[in-house]
Amino acid sequence: MRHRIFHDDGDDDLVFVMGWGNRWTHENVSWLIGKLTEAGYRVHAFELPTNIDDFKADWLEPIAEYVRDLEEYQLLGHSAGALVAQALDGADNHVYLSPWWGYSSRHPEPLLEVVSRLDTTFPCLPVGEMDRDALGEKATDHQLATMPRWVSPAFVRETRHAQRDLLAIDHDAVVFCSLRDSVVSLRPIGERVPAEHVVLYDGGHELFSSASRERYVDLLLDALESGAKAVEAREHVIG
Repeated sequence: MRHRIFHDDGDDDLVFVMGWGNRWTHENVSWLIGKLTEAGYRVHAFELPTNIDDFKADWLEPIAEYVRDLEEYQLLGHSAGALVAQALDGADNHVYLSPWWGYSSRHPEPLLEVVSRLDTTFPCLPVGEMDRDALGEKATDHQLATMPRWVSPAFVRETRHAQRDLLAIDHDAVVFCSLRDSVVSLRPIGERVPAEHVVLYDGGHELFSSASRERYVDLLLDALESGAKAVEAREHVIG
């Protein structure tokens, strides 16, 4: 697992667990990290391996071990990064971007069940379309060209187990997601996060690749600083 610190002189620590296939060299990921460092955060960014044999050993435990050395930190997780982040301890505030807490309907449950039983770690399963319609209008040619295209049956098995074993989501957590997201299921979000703590944006799977991202970045930063109070305050003003 790759890890990098951005803005080492920042005042506060923020752990950013990126989504499957995201890299800090992707222009829109870099844009978001730039917004976080401009806000004064020391950003501890993690790139997840794109194929795993064991969810805990390959994804969760390296980050869980790392955050034990942080006295205080804010937590930001995108997609598969939010699947990891929900199992981490010690964060003051939790913000999840399009959390991958369930496979979308384009991956039928019977099919997932069959392939997860295959005893191989070889990445032989196509992930489907990961284009601008799916990710967001601002997804770049570089990002699309470097996105992985295959996963293994072991990957499917381990991520499904992790989704079934989701912990209780922190009561103060905030979720940003889009109703047009074709990558993740929205149902686990609705089942686990109060509607007043969910911010809907117009776009695809990646808020940072959405054409509307500038409208939400200040609220994202407020949620990292103040938790759900930032979203509740906005809803109160609107109401």
